[in-house]
Amino acid sequence: MLDDDIAVLEAIESALTYEDFEVKTLGRTYNIFKTIDEYKPDVLLVDYYLDDISGGEICRQIKSNPTTKHLPVIIISAYQGNIGSLRSVGCDLFISKPFDLAELYQGITKVLKNSKEVAK
Repeated sequence: MLDDDIAVLEAIESALTYEDFEVKTLGRTYNIFKTIDEYKPDVLLVDYYLDDISGGEICRQIKSNPTTKHLPVIIISAYQGNIGSLRSVGCDLFISKPFDLAELYQGITKVLKNSKEVAK
């Protein structure tokens, strides 16, 4: 999970950990590729509004990199712009804030299932 709001990171980490997900959180983008390489996540949750770069740009970089293009990316945000533009950067799913936790769990489960089917 990548978000520059520590309270959001802690809340989502707590909720996902409670549901038996293993969670790694980041508050900054500067080491995102190193972290992906080290932890090999099954899915990446990214806030759209970050201090130094948009979540859309992070997603574009991930999807254009041959070693990470397979990684599903879910953008979670109060972003009110054109959601279609997020699909153009390769976003696998967009979850609008505020959301309930059931929506988050369902979204993660759906993206993981789709990712495993594509890998077959």
